Amino acid sequence: MLALGIDPGTAICGYGVVEMQGGRMKLVFYGSILTDKDWRPEERLLKIHQDVSDIIEHFRPDFMSIEKLYFNRNVNTAIPVSQARGVLLLAAAKQKLPDLEFTPLQIKENVTGSGTADKKQIIYVVRKLLDIREDIKPDDTADALAAAICGLKHARIFQLQTKGGARIADILEAQRNPLSKR
Repeated sequence: MLALGIDPGTAICGYGVVEMQGGRMKLVFYGSILTDKDWRPEERLLKIHQDVSDIIEHFRPDFMSIEKLYFNRNVNTAIPVSQARGVLLLAAAKQKLPDLEFTPLQIKENVTGSGTADKKQIIYVVRKLLDIREDIKPDDTADALAAAICGLKHARIFQLQTKGGARIADILEAQRNPLSKR
């Protein structure tokens, strides 16, 4: 099972592709999409959309795991991040890629065991789980890898709960649409 994890942002959009084989996770690819602060908002969003579309097309993940927007006090950053999430979800929808959405708290709890984990703890656990020896920079990339790990753990649970190892796309669709047949 292959997951694309995303930490949405307009200046830095972290991404990570992680594969689960049996019960083990393996790093496939990771990085960040960077946009210039001097670009117009629509240029930044276009770059994010194009790059994520290319990543989806190249790796063909089974699903995308994306961080839900966390509304802090700064509405000025919440709006651009919401816009970035929109183009990311659009890129996935255009390629019929199912998505799982998690709050930062859910990702932290799932990956580290603590919803109050700080960035250093998240990076430490992600590096251990994926056997990454070098520093993960920027932090947004580690957050994207954590989102992928969280998604894989949830997808694995969904898969184990269904008979016959149903395809993840079918499982996710049933989660979104409880009236559909399993």
